[in-house]
Order: sequence, then C-alpha cells, then structure tokens
Amino acid sequence: MFKKLGVQPFLFFLTTAYCLLTAVFLSGCSTEYDVVTKQEEQYYYNTDMEVQMGQSINRQIEKEYKSAEDPLMQKRVEDIGKKIAAVSDRKEIDYHCRVVDEDEVNAVSLPGGYVYIFSGLLDKISNDDELAGVLAHEVGHIVARHSIKKLQALQGYSILRVLVAVSPVPGSADVGTAADAAFMEFLLGYGREDELLADQLGARYAKLAGYNPQGMVTFLKKLQEINRRAPARQYSYYKTHPYVPDRIRVVKQELGQKIDFGDYINIEQTEHGENKKEF
Repeated sequence: MFKKLGVQPFLFFLTTAYCLLTAVFLSGCSTEYDVVTKQEEQYYYNTDMEVQMGQSINRQIEKEYKSAEDPLMQKRVEDIGKKIAAVSDRKEIDYHCRVVDEDEVNAVSLPGGYVYIFSGLLDKISNDDELAGVLAHEVGHIVARHSIKKLQALQGYSILRVLVAVSPVPGSADVGTAADAAFMEFLLGYGREDELLADQLGARYAKLAGYNPQGMVTFLKKLQEINRRAPARQYSYYKTHPYVPDRIRVVKQELGQKIDFGDYINIEQTEHGENKKEF
C-alpha cells in the first residue's frame, strides 16, 4: 500500500517521526491504560491524536485506492467488523472497515480504527469465520496500538541518530550505519512479536463475537499455501512476519487447543513470497 503511494514504509515512519518530533516535545506525553499490557503507559500520542493521524492517512488512501464496487461485499465486511469491534478491548474509538479493489492477498490496519481488506484476500476466504479471523487480527493491531508504539520507537531513535550524525568523534558515521542496521532488525523483531499478539487477540475477539475462531487457523493454512505457490523472489534477510506454523501455534494456545509436533516446526519449505503477504 505504501509503495503505491510512492513511499517506502521504513522511510515513511522515519520521516514522520522526525517531522513530528518538535510537536511531540511541545505537547508532552499522555498517560493511558494499555489494555494489552494492563498497565499505565506513556504515549506521545493520546487517543484523539491517534484518531486524527488515522483520518489523515485514510484521506490519502481514499484518493489512491478504489473501493470494491460490490455493496454486498462492503456490507458483509462492515457488519462483521462491527461485531469484532464491539467485543474488542478498545471501544473508545470508531472502527471503519473497507474493501479495497486490489488483487493482492492483503489486509492492513491504520492507527485510530481503520481496517482495509483487499479484494484479492476476500477471493481466498471461504466463510464468515475466516473473514472474522482476518478482521479480528487487524483490530488486534489497533487495540495494541502497534503502529503508535513503533512510531514512538522511531522518534526516540531519530534523536539518537541526529546526535550521532553531528558528533565530532572520528568514526561516528560508521557507528551510525551500524546503528541503523541494528535498529532495523529490532523493528522487524518487534513486528514479528506484534503479529503473534494480533493473532492471539484476533482469535479471542472472533470467538467472543460468535464466530468459530478455527477459521483463523484454516485461513492461515491457506496463506501458507499461497506463499509456497508464489513466484520465486530474491531472498531478503529481513523477514517481517513470523512463520505461519508459529502463528497457528499461538492461535491454538489462545483457544486452549492441543499443540502437536507440527506446530513447533516453524520453518516453511520455501522462501517464495517472503515479505509479500502482509496479513
């Protein structure tokens, strides 16, 4: 999605973090209860600011992406999304679920309650239980404020990176380059943990909303097969998502199901499609 907008995701977050740095220090932090960690946590962006951020990005996406024309499809997604939102741990925001007319098997969430399902993903879904699992996963990201926490981490790193860049100490440029690589790996690891947590919350919310959470498992297996059949791509060291068997194991644990030997084998048999599917 960011690539279509002409923006590299990492550079987008880094640039946004740097540009908003002054505003952050002027506005200060807010303390809010985190329903996931069950602790009071400090946020540079309170809920109102998060919603405003989501609205701003959503306006740009609406200009670049065409909504699916099938009104019944849109209503189906909206109705299931409302049921998921109603049982989620963040009810102080409004959730907006929209079908985007794109062939890619993908789903994306934004800060402030915005969820996008690509039509290519809907084509692979067999029933409402699988769709509920996808939507609940994205709602899980929003509930846990994953985008906001990642942006805050980038803001903190921006300060350190600027200090390194202006440092008169010999070799500081090399230190900065090494720091960039280390921080990228940190963010990717953070992202993998985020995905597993979103799976855990997604299974919980789908079940609470009255859907069979096993639908998340069946769709993850489909996703694994899609990845295996995808055309070969150049190998990338950076993997943004956990292996599908690992995700299935987390869902089963959340549902109290028996974990078998296959759930502990977290290595897929191909590198095809790595980094391609976002859900």
